[in-house]
Amino acid sequence: MKIFYCEEITKNYNGEAVVQDINLELNEGGFISLVGASGVGKTTLFNVLSGVDKPDNGKVFLNNKDITGLSGKVSYMLQKDLLLEYRTVLDNVILPLLINGEKKNTARLKAAEYFPMFGLCGYEKKYPNELSGGMRQRAALLRTCLAANNVILLDEPFSSLDAITRRKMHSWYLEITELMKISTIFITHDVEEALTLSDTVYIMNGKPGKITYKIDVKPARSRDIGFITSKEFAEQKLFILKAIEDKNDS
Repeated sequence: MKIFYCEEITKNYNGEAVVQDINLELNEGGFISLVGASGVGKTTLFNVLSGVDKPDNGKVFLNNKDITGLSGKVSYMLQKDLLLEYRTVLDNVILPLLINGEKKNTARLKAAEYFPMFGLCGYEKKYPNELSGGMRQRAALLRTCLAANNVILLDEPFSSLDAITRRKMHSWYLEITELMKISTIFITHDVEEALTLSDTVYIMNGKPGKITYKIDVKPARSRDIGFITSKEFAEQKLFILKAIEDKNDS
């Protein structure tokens, strides 16, 4: 069932369109990725979808309600974890709960319940500089999940991690989304990452950026580790890479 979607989104800056006529939809519990060359407007689109910016045309819907230009309706995590170094991990995680009016002690108790699930048990009173890169991302993702209305926008959250940690984070995050019933829209420049995680991959091209292809990844999730060495994986990867290169060369 469709939980989040946008229709005909156009966003202009200085009188010129950055993204134009964007349509996409996210099913409940689904995972879609946006891929495309740098500068094509992916982050601009996320700013509109999250309500940080208003579009010049088009609308955004959550549970069939118009949320265009309304922030706080979906959660948005940037590439950097943005943890506050002077706050403990627990007190970083509870920030969205405090913003929503919960008492600090109540928020701490609520957030602490998720620490085992996020692999952070025992780190509640640590500070961000005492965590590894992967653990910082887990803390930032927990903070994002606690702010979520079941829809999360992630802008390259794993790009700073080494390859082994990134693969572990992929498997872990997919488990978390299932347990917490989270639906995800994901920006990445890594085509393999998009194919590994997604139900659907949208390709953005051009100036202004437009959706030029929509690929339903096969086979459907969940996929075993052999998928990344399969013929299907290689064929879909090649198609996406060519689609990005061809449109940006033309």
